[in-house]
Amino acid sequence: MQPSAVPELAHTHARPIHWVATATAVAGVVALSSVLQPHAATAAQPSGPRTQSAPAHAAPPDPAAVEFPLDCGPVEVVVKKKASGDLDGDGRPETVAVVHCDAPMGTPPDGVYVLTRGADGAEPRVVATLVDPKDRTNVDDFAVRDGEVTASLLGYSSADVPSCCPDVRESVKWRWENGAFVRSVPSAAKSV
Repeated sequence: MQPSAVPELAHTHARPIHWVATATAVAGVVALSSVLQPHAATAAQPSGPRTQSAPAHAAPPDPAAVEFPLDCGPVEVVVKKKASGDLDGDGRPETVAVVHCDAPMGTPPDGVYVLTRGADGAEPRVVATLVDPKDRTNVDDFAVRDGEVTASLLGYSSADVPSCCPDVRESVKWRWENGAFVRSVPSAAKSV
């Protein structure tokens, strides 16, 4: 074996002073990097139509700020459920609200309404009725996902069925198509 031409280096054996020096150097780099931050990004957002998956920067319409087309007489309108999402692909969220009259007895029927606000941020307003309370229907499961509104509707097989006890369940969904909400019923979705 040939002896090494390079003498043994002193820094190959770590001593406590080496660890202190390394820790001091790392702390200096961290402190300096927190002072020297890059400027905020100033790139312009691309213009053009937004897709359904584009993030919505506007707040969804608040159902508390809307007057629903319900005649509840002396009782108040109650927002039972609400969910938001971009239903029409314009980049602004809509809110879907399930509402009914705050009846002191019985099971008041639900209405399902789509709320939006104009591009100028105008007050929210009802733009579509998906379920009319006149249909004597109650909403059980309800969601807004992937541009669709899905719900399980509870109804009655005849006028003789008491309003406390709906006996028909129907799964439905609505999707915005050609300027209107189109309702569809999955096959075998009705049950009695």
